[in-house]
Amino acid sequence: MAKVIFSEEAQKVYDFLEEQSKKSKQERMIFDSLTAKIKLIEKNPFSGDLIRKSLIPRYYKLKYSAKNLFRMELPQFWRMLYTLTDREEKIEIIAFILDVFDHKDYDKRFGYKKR
Repeated sequence: MAKVIFSEEAQKVYDFLEEQSKKSKQERMIFDSLTAKIKLIEKNPFSGDLIRKSLIPRYYKLKYSAKNLFRMELPQFWRMLYTLTDREEKIEIIAFILDVFDHKDYDKRFGYKKR
């Protein structure tokens, strides 16, 4: 089992989706999927798609000292990124949700250009 923690940015998006899910079917679909994926990560922290180390954006390496990065796809081309770490004082896997965003912002973060 892993403990899931949100970055400040990811928490804001989570809270926004939770609030909007009360009045928008699209946000409800994304929020419900996000919640289900978080439960999946808690049970199996390696359930996301592992991103090659050479493709991890410098942003995550600098800001979060991310040495690994996993991606989970959400509805409406949204993505959730997380990294796994451990606590030094005891053995515990921490899944740190770094970002939750739409595909356009995902492409920007990874430096992908439109064709």
